[in-house]
Amino acid sequence: MQVRYRYRIYPSPGQEQALARAFGCARVVFNDCLRLRDACHAAGEKISDTEVQRRVITLAKRTPDRAWLGEVASVALVQACQDARRAYRNWFGSLSGKRKGRVVGHPKFRRKHGRQSIRLTRNGFALRSQRLYVAKVGEMQVRWSRPLPSGPSSVTVIREPDGRYYASFVVERKTAPLPACAREIGVDVGLDRLAVTSDGEVIANPRFLRVKERRLARAQHVLSRKQKGSVNRRKARQRVAVLHRKVREARLDHAHKTALRLVRDNQAVYAEDLAVAGLARTRLAKSVHDAGWSQLLRLLDEKARHYGRTFHRIGRFEPTSQVCSACGVKDGPKPLSVRTWACGGCGAVHDRDVNAAKNILAAGRADRLNACGGDVRPGLPPAVAGEAGTHRGAV
Repeated sequence: MQVRYRYRIYPSPGQEQALARAFGCARVVFNDCLRLRDACHAAGEKISDTEVQRRVITLAKRTPDRAWLGEVASVALVQACQDARRAYRNWFGSLSGKRKGRVVGHPKFRRKHGRQSIRLTRNGFALRSQRLYVAKVGEMQVRWSRPLPSGPSSVTVIREPDGRYYASFVVERKTAPLPACAREIGVDVGLDRLAVTSDGEVIANPRFLRVKERRLARAQHVLSRKQKGSVNRRKARQRVAVLHRKVREARLDHAHKTALRLVRDNQAVYAEDLAVAGLARTRLAKSVHDAGWSQLLRLLDEKARHYGRTFHRIGRFEPTSQVCSACGVKDGPKPLSVRTWACGGCGAVHDRDVNAAKNILAAGRADRLNACGGDVRPGLPPAVAGEAGTHRGAV
C-alpha cells in the first residue's frame, strides 16, 4: 500500500526564510501555469505540458520579473507545474464525464496566506543521519515519532497557518492481516450519536468544534479588532489557527481510534454512502462538518485494506430508516424527531439508529455476496419448443 507518514520538523530562522521563498516561488509558478493554460484555451491554442513548463520556468528565469525563481530548487517548481497540469486535466475530465465522482470546478489560484506547501521528488531531498535535507534549504531536524516502513519516494514540506512545519513522506507499506473472525457489523452514522452499530453499541459524538466554539468566537473577535498589517494582528491570527488545529487534531485522533477498534474487532464493516457535500449545504452544515463522517469512513476503508478486513458502502438511497429489520415491511419516511417507532406489520419496537444499522448490515452482506459471485436473479427458463425459432410465412 502507498501511504503517507507525517512528522513535525524544526527549521532554523534562516531555513524558514528559505522555505518561505520556495513556497512563494512554487505558488507563483502554479498560478502562472493556470493563467497560461487559460489564455491558450481561450485562444484555441493547443499547448503541451513541456511547453508550459518551458515558458513558466525556463524562460521566466531569464526575465527581470521572474529572475528570483532561480533562488529555489527547480524540482519544487517542476512539481508545481505538475500540480497545475493535474488540476486542469481533472477539470476537463469532469466536464467531459471521463472523471468519476463529484463535479470538479476550474482550478483555483493559490493564495499567499494560509497553508503553504512544496513537493519534492527523490532528487530534491535526502535523509541524512536522522535529518531531512531539502535542496537549497539545508538539513532540518525531524521529530521521528515512528520509523518509516520503507524509503520515501517523495516528500511534501508543509507550513500550517499556526506556524508549525511538517514533512509528509510517501512510502510503500506492507499489509498486516489480522486473524479472521466471524463478526460483522453495520454502522449508521448520525449527529446526535456519531455512530450506532447493528449490535446496539453507541459511539457518542464528541462535538469537538462545539466545545471550543466560545473560545474560537472570543479569539475571532479579538482578531477582528486588530489593525490590518500589524504584528498584533499576525499574532491574533496565529492564536485562532492554533485553536482550529486543536479541534482538527482531536477530531482526527478520535476518528483513528474509532476506526481501528471497529476494524480490529470485526471481519467486515458496512456503512452507508452518504452525500456529505449535499448535507453540508443544509441548516445542519456546522454539525455535519463537526461530526467528520467522511473522515471516519475514509479511515475505515484504509484500515480495512491494511489489516485484511472488508469495508463496504451500500447505496445512499437504501431506505434503511423506513424498513423493519425484523419482518422487512416498509413503514414509510419518518421525521428526524422520531427516534423510536413500532412496525405496523409485526409490532416490533425499534430504535431508529439500531434498526438502520441492522438494515445496513443486511444490505451490505447481500451486495458483498453478489460481488463475490452469488446469484443476483434467477436464471432464464428454457424456451418453449414452438417459440425457439422465427416463423417464416409466405411473402
